[in-house]
Amino acid sequence: MPKQKRQKLSLYELLEHFDTEEKAMKHIEAVRWEGNRCCPYCGYTETSEASHKKMPYWCPSCRKYFSVRTGTLMEESRLPYRKWLTAIYLMGTSLKGVSSTKLASDLGITQKSAWFLSHRIRQAWDENARQFFGQVEVDETYLGGIEKNKHKSKKLKQGRGSVGKKPVMAMKERKSKKVKAMVLDSTDQATTAKMIIENVARGTNIHTDEAGMYQIVKYLGYEHSTVNHKAGEYVRGEASTNGVESFWALLKRGYYGIYHRMSVKHLQKYINEFANRANVRPMDTIDQINLTLKGLVGKRLTYQDLIQ
Repeated sequence: MPKQKRQKLSLYELLEHFDTEEKAMKHIEAVRWEGNRCCPYCGYTETSEASHKKMPYWCPSCRKYFSVRTGTLMEESRLPYRKWLTAIYLMGTSLKGVSSTKLASDLGITQKSAWFLSHRIRQAWDENARQFFGQVEVDETYLGGIEKNKHKSKKLKQGRGSVGKKPVMAMKERKSKKVKAMVLDSTDQATTAKMIIENVARGTNIHTDEAGMYQIVKYLGYEHSTVNHKAGEYVRGEASTNGVESFWALLKRGYYGIYHRMSVKHLQKYINEFANRANVRPMDTIDQINLTLKGLVGKRLTYQDLIQ
C-alpha cells in the first residue's frame, strides 16, 4: 500500500477556516477536551456554560469559572485565539524559524508580545521523548558568536575554534528519523556517557565521528561505529552521521539567517523548536497544530520567569 501523502494547509486556508474567534475557540476546546469538557481545577465533568465575559464555563464542584485557556500556556494571555493558531502555524511550518520582529509584523502585535508568545509555544514543544534504539547517529556542534568578530572588551582571548561557543549534542534515530538535541555543559566523556545512557537504549548501534568524547561509548553496552571526518571519510559501511548533520545544517541556517543570536539562557528552547519541527514534519499540518495545542496544557510560563 503506497504511503499516503501528508495533507498540507496553507496560511490562507487556515485563516479562511478559522475566520471567527468562536470557531478558533471551539477547535482548541475540541483538541483539549475531546468532547468531554472538564474543570481544569478539580477535574469535575458536569460543568455548565456561564455568562461570564472571559470565563464561559462554571464548575459547581469547586465553584470556579474557567475557559479553555485555564491551566495552559495561554492563561492570562490577551491575544485572540486566532492569533495563537496563526503563531503556532507560522512557527511550526517555517523550517528555519520565525523571528519575533517578523511574527509581530504578521500578527499585528508588539515585538515584546511576539517574543513572549514564541517562547510559550517553544515551551509547548518541550517534551521528554522515548529512548532511541536500532541505528542512532550522534554528533555535536558549537553555537555562538565567532571570537574574532566580537568587540575587544568581550573577547575571551583563550584561543580559536569553539572558544566562547556552547556545545550542543544531537541524536537521530534512523528508522523513525526522530531527532533529540540538548545543550551540554561540557564535551567530556562523563557528560557524553550521561546523555547517551539517558536517551539511547542499551544494545543500540551508535554512529559517531572519531572525536575523543565518543570513545567511552563502546564501554557502555552499545555497538559503536565511527567515520573519520579528518581523513575525508563520511561513510564506512553503515557508519555515517550524515542524517544528524542535515539537522545541524537547518539549525545553523536558522541561527545565522533568522535569529542571528540565541542567548545561552534560552538556547535549549530554540534547540527544542528545531527538533520539534524535524520530528513533526511528516504529519498533516492540522495534526502538527493540534499536537502543539495539546502541549500547551498543564504548563505555565510567566514573563517574569522568562526574563529572570
